[in-house]
Amino acid sequence: MLTPMASSSVSLNCNFLNNSRGSLHQDSPFCAPLRSLLNSPSNAFPKRRLNCKGRFRGVRVVKASVGAAESEVVRDRTVREGGKILRVGIICGGPSPERGISLNSARSVLDHIQGDDLHVSCYYIDCNFKAYAISNAQVYSNTPADFDFKLESLAQGFKSLSDFVDHLATSVDIVFPVIHGRFGEDGGIQELLEKSNIPFVGTPSNECRKAFDKHEASLELDKQGFITVPSFPVQGRELEETELSKWFTKNNLDIKQGKVVVKPTRAGSSIGVTVAYGVTDALTKANAIISEGIDDKVLVEIFLEGGREFTTIILDVGSGLGCQPVALLPTEVELQSQGRVDSSEKDIIFNYRRKYLPTQQVAYHTPPRFPETVTRNIREGASLLFQQLGLRDFARIDGWFLPPSAETSYLTGNKFGRSEFGTILFTDINLISGMEQTSFLFQQASKVGFSHSNILRTVIQRACLRFPNLHEYSVVSSPLLRAKSSQINTSFPKHQDLRKVFVIFGGDTSERQVSLMSGTNVWLNLQAFDDLEVIPCLLAPTNEHSLNTDSDKTKLGESSKIVWTLPYSIVLRHTTEEVLDACIEAIEPARAALTSHLRKQVMDELMEGLKKHDWFRGFDISDDLPKRYSLDQWVQQAKEVGATVFIAVHGGIGEDGTLQSLLEAEGVPHTGPGVRASKTCMDKVATSLALQHLEGSGVLTITKDVRRKEDLLKMPLLDIWHDLTSKLGCETLCVKPARDGCSTGVARLRCDGDLAVYVKALENCLPRIPPNSLSKAHGVIEMPFPPPEFLIFEPFIETDEIIVSGNAHNLLWKGNSRWVEITVGVIGKRGSMRSLTPSVTVKESGDILSLEEKFQGGTGINLTPPPLSIISNEALEKCKEHIELIANTLELEGFSRIDAFVNVDSGEVLIIEVNTVPGMTPSTVLIHQALAEEPPVYPHRFFRTLLDLAYERSP
Repeated sequence: MLTPMASSSVSLNCNFLNNSRGSLHQDSPFCAPLRSLLNSPSNAFPKRRLNCKGRFRGVRVVKASVGAAESEVVRDRTVREGGKILRVGIICGGPSPERGISLNSARSVLDHIQGDDLHVSCYYIDCNFKAYAISNAQVYSNTPADFDFKLESLAQGFKSLSDFVDHLATSVDIVFPVIHGRFGEDGGIQELLEKSNIPFVGTPSNECRKAFDKHEASLELDKQGFITVPSFPVQGRELEETELSKWFTKNNLDIKQGKVVVKPTRAGSSIGVTVAYGVTDALTKANAIISEGIDDKVLVEIFLEGGREFTTIILDVGSGLGCQPVALLPTEVELQSQGRVDSSEKDIIFNYRRKYLPTQQVAYHTPPRFPETVTRNIREGASLLFQQLGLRDFARIDGWFLPPSAETSYLTGNKFGRSEFGTILFTDINLISGMEQTSFLFQQASKVGFSHSNILRTVIQRACLRFPNLHEYSVVSSPLLRAKSSQINTSFPKHQDLRKVFVIFGGDTSERQVSLMSGTNVWLNLQAFDDLEVIPCLLAPTNEHSLNTDSDKTKLGESSKIVWTLPYSIVLRHTTEEVLDACIEAIEPARAALTSHLRKQVMDELMEGLKKHDWFRGFDISDDLPKRYSLDQWVQQAKEVGATVFIAVHGGIGEDGTLQSLLEAEGVPHTGPGVRASKTCMDKVATSLALQHLEGSGVLTITKDVRRKEDLLKMPLLDIWHDLTSKLGCETLCVKPARDGCSTGVARLRCDGDLAVYVKALENCLPRIPPNSLSKAHGVIEMPFPPPEFLIFEPFIETDEIIVSGNAHNLLWKGNSRWVEITVGVIGKRGSMRSLTPSVTVKESGDILSLEEKFQGGTGINLTPPPLSIISNEALEKCKEHIELIANTLELEGFSRIDAFVNVDSGEVLIIEVNTVPGMTPSTVLIHQALAEEPPVYPHRFFRTLLDLAYERSP
């Protein structure tokens, strides 16, 4: 999808458009909003199929307000059968750069704790420490910037933090803070709550302050008898260069080239962490952290050469004020520098990007591939540290394991962590661990039998036990306990009550990591329904190093493709390659036996504490192994058990009609459009040809020029550039693969030099074009692998820049060209597709919206619905009519996403592309648009609607 953002006023050049003589068919239907689809008798769900495990209440809040919250308080004081309803307040946001991750965590907590015994209210603190009551729907925004500028009109602001706390004291029973970094983990929010005697989940303020400061925590660990990494604090003093030089010498580091890690002491999860060489470089990078305002105190630490990083979640299963910590199975963090990694990244560290965004540079192993004694010592040490530091409820502790071969002469003393197998060091304490869908909390919890809901509810109930006034509440850990086996059980009779759903994701395209996020999100949301058995399935990536072109993949044939059915814990990964590696590792006999052995140990320790509580219903994730099928065998399995397939494979066989053809040949119902529509929309040229007759009906297409990759490599690039700009009648071009997903390999080219950079990336099979490689500043450009055989060149359409100022809550748009870019979902049956409310897309850097900005929570900005200051309601309705015309002309069905430019005055649309398997990540615009309906359609309902549309059209 394009996001051209030029501040100059540039009118749309009609020479860029395909000519057409076609007209709108008189009987083409214009469709009603999504609510008509959901509420009409023909599409209403039978009650049995709407049974939702008692977890989702369908709360509808257009504007959050104190008054509304108070009315909810009155309603929720009612006593349900078995106890009172617990009112939980989730607080997210904060001033830290991790506020976007905080929003993701809040969304995940909201998704998984709701139920008849809980009422959840959401609150947001902006970077200026102003607090707001926000609707649950707002939590699904992609970033805080998505709604910062709308807060004054859509949320209830509090005059001060004191007023906010007064509100909490009467509106919630317990607070669940999910603010990461400053104000969330440094004791700030905890101190506010303590002063008003408001119960909260997690560690008290004083203990938070000590543990959050990395320097103070290191001193405390040393005092408690743990080995620590030698460090030097930097605070910008004049004498520090001399002092730091002495520290280098003391630790046998070369003053000019000694390798160290430089990091803020109080900036949370990997923010600002970097590698430095020598005293001068270390001080330069430390002062940069200070000058950028990340922190005013920085640590310089020895780089642990040869070490292996780990992290472990600790869960308190004690009673009352007593602490009984149990460390879950640790995760080994393997940093990988081999393969197609940028050569500029010679120092691989577990920084913020690798922690939260999909990357093949990191792999996780749970349990770690350490000697069993080391794993046991890590768990023992982490539990001991949790208790000695006065932590509460849950936390995450990071550290390093140094094998005997590693250099450890700078580590002195005979403290906890030394053994014949190596040395264990604990380095970072995370008081509010990330709670995104695939976070360490859920990875490790699922390994020992907890679902997302079960672990979160267990944490909340444990926190309640520390507050006498909350003892009367009983929040069951798993509302309707049913061991979730994520495997195909061929012994099930065909007409068993539980409907089988296969959610398939992965594949070979550059969008496979987004596909994993989409599939995981769909699978978790459909878990809410107790009439479904939802099986996650990985379409395994092919060995990409053996493939050089798109045609090589085709030659392999679909019969060679492999599908794995996955157990719960293996799904929770960041990349498809990691999922595949975990499958292979899990079925290795020795590894499987070790994991089962360690799992039992941890579960036994957990039950020692949890068995004392009648609210704990038991573990709800079974200990399954993954299973391997050929694609043909998998389709047959789907047929035999009567499954509906939810397709979440982006690009490749997921969108080109191949997978749809295989399923339809066996009569297996699937989500999304059929074979013909999928083939047409996957080919961007074919899409334009299918729509070019609609010009007279307000639907415009862009002229395209298709070139073979081989021709680009052989011919003089200057000649190609002149030929393209002459034929297309423009000065700048947009290039994109002819048959690949949105944003992959899409770039703006301003000159033949830019074309040369792009062609060189194709020739060298680069995984990405680094930032600012072209003539104008831009972000990372992810490239398809293997390189495409055909590329499309088209005029770059300029629009006016939209600026969202998060700090000022302002939206700025000049509106000179009168065109903006939108993306919009369509849903329904063939011939009667309905348009959701479009979203205006805003890029954060460069001219093209990146994959991350589109799909990864915490990045990117989408304005849903479009502000009236940009487009009127009349033009918006006309735009939706045109979108529906496009959808029905292309014979779309189920759901799809259409990207286009819209004229804000006339509602005319200029089509960019159609995605028949759009992104379904937790923060995708489809979720925003469903929530913008009246009443809001929450994610679990939305995905259930898409599933039932597929089921209803089954043969």
